[in-house]
Amino acid sequence: MSMPPRSRTGSGALVAGLLILVAVAVAAIVLYASGATLPGIWDSFFPVAGGDGVTDRSHSTKALYDVVFYIAAAIFVVVEAVIVFTVFRYRRKPGDDELPPQIHGNNLVEVIWTAIPTIIVAFLFVMSWQTLNTVEAKTPSDVYVRAVAARFQWSFDYLDRPDGPDAKVLFSQALPVGDTGGMFVPVGEPVQVSLRSLDVIHAFYVPKFLFKRDVIPGKTNTFDFTVDEAGTYRGQCAELCGPFHGSMVFDVHAIPKADFDSWLQQQIETASATPAPAPSGAAEGPVIELGAKDIAFTATDLQAPADQAFTIHFKNDDASVPHDVEIKDGGGNVAFKGDIVTGPAETNYSVPALPAGTYTFVCTVHPNMTGTLTVQ
Repeated sequence: MSMPPRSRTGSGALVAGLLILVAVAVAAIVLYASGATLPGIWDSFFPVAGGDGVTDRSHSTKALYDVVFYIAAAIFVVVEAVIVFTVFRYRRKPGDDELPPQIHGNNLVEVIWTAIPTIIVAFLFVMSWQTLNTVEAKTPSDVYVRAVAARFQWSFDYLDRPDGPDAKVLFSQALPVGDTGGMFVPVGEPVQVSLRSLDVIHAFYVPKFLFKRDVIPGKTNTFDFTVDEAGTYRGQCAELCGPFHGSMVFDVHAIPKADFDSWLQQQIETASATPAPAPSGAAEGPVIELGAKDIAFTATDLQAPADQAFTIHFKNDDASVPHDVEIKDGGGNVAFKGDIVTGPAETNYSVPALPAGTYTFVCTVHPNMTGTLTVQ
């Protein structure tokens, strides 16, 4: 005598619950093995790892983000809880052969689910409008910097007045990163930055500023900010601009006002006293040919004689792009550093005698440009 098949409907919820627990346990083990902590996981949902921004405008942006996140999190929790409750409470049980009573309309429920989103959207609109006004506010400033973007590097011009036809360049910073490169600004003082592009659309983005502004060819965008905390903050281009987009990074050094004034004066005096490098100079010793094109050296392996001065004839074929040549020994010490040359241009680097060994040459403007120099 055959028995009717037993319903497995009752065990479905148990199996689903066990699968969920197993998935949660596996995820917890993986996160623990990778060194993750609960505070770290929580902070990962927020910009700058849960920290605060470092400019006067970033605080409003962070506050807006927090409100949006908590509203979204609350909606997610409520919706998921209702779904889980509904699945378990109204799942089909043995003997349920008919559909339960159907609800085809409820005016109160429809009013509620229309009113609540409307209130949320109106609230976020008002808060977003206030945040936008704060971020876009203009502040009188004595520091004017023009950030110039070109594939694939940044340069910074320090101006004597707001960017315009009458603005005079006090000096230009062609090195975008490093202790002596990048953009220097005073802490606690308003700064006005203007943005220019020499080719395609780029974007000025500093994560710690909680700010991004597009750099558009033929249009000058400006914005103001005041840095609250001293430090070095990494910036980058946030618009895909070509094959070497990832190399378009820069540093923002925020230093005390007195130090900034001294630094600015020194840079102006140096720029006024030092003439621009000549396109070429007299060659000394053997001449080694080296070029730069498409943000890459034309040769990555060079040979030079030991204990004898030599010349690197450097030709930069990248239009409007600065390059240079720096030579480091095996210990990372700088043995030679040439002047920055903005293409198209060429120059002769007179390199002093080097002892036999293997050296690395690099473009300090684009650290991804490297090669090996063998001295023997």
